[in-house]
Amino acid sequence: MVSPWIAGALGWAFFGPLGGLFGYAAGSLFNAAQRRSAADGGPQAGPDAARNGFIASLLALTAAMMKADGRATKSELEVVKQFFSQQFGRETAGQALRMLHDLLERDIPTGPVCAQIRMNMNYSQRMALLHFLFSIAHADGELHPAEDRLLSRLAAELGIHAADIRSIAAMFAPKADPGADYRVLEVSPQASDDDVRRAYRRMSMKHHPDKVAHLGPEFQKTATEKFQRVNAAYANIKKSRGMA
Repeated sequence: MVSPWIAGALGWAFFGPLGGLFGYAAGSLFNAAQRRSAADGGPQAGPDAARNGFIASLLALTAAMMKADGRATKSELEVVKQFFSQQFGRETAGQALRMLHDLLERDIPTGPVCAQIRMNMNYSQRMALLHFLFSIAHADGELHPAEDRLLSRLAAELGIHAADIRSIAAMFAPKADPGADYRVLEVSPQASDDDVRRAYRRMSMKHHPDKVAHLGPEFQKTATEKFQRVNAAYANIKKSRGMA
């Protein structure tokens, strides 16, 4: 039986540029999406459509990210496999990975895909997507220049603000990086204690897991990890400054 989110994702995908990517690989899955759409009285709408659209986009941009440096490594595949298995279950992960295998052989039109994402997903969702792409790029312990360039382009195409890009990137910086905690909070090391406190409150709200609650509990896990990193950054800065 086709996993509901796969069917929903395909139904959403076929209304835009993602359709061309999934069409060759979908086959019976697309038929299942059409049947579901017809049974529901048309294209999906509301929280489920947003969640499924996120997943369809995740597959397309995951493929683009994995082959950015000319090769899809075992460590990258393991990160993706573990993510999909943990979040969606073994059966659904297997379906997704088979589609991903085919997508790796295709040219991914990131511009049109990201444009569709911007039309269908809010800012918090897009940041969650970019965070996952960063995790793929860092899977092998290093950031290849080609991966760095692609991340910059995707972030721009997704409409992510420069400060937020630096904040997400800092979450993957080496622990020895003295400026990483400040970049996570999007504040300068020269900022006052009050500015640091305000930055922490702002970032806590921006990365709160509730922001992506409508996507389902699986995406709250990633959001929770980002939220914890914001808290850790603030704790480190407070300790280094002797703040109360």
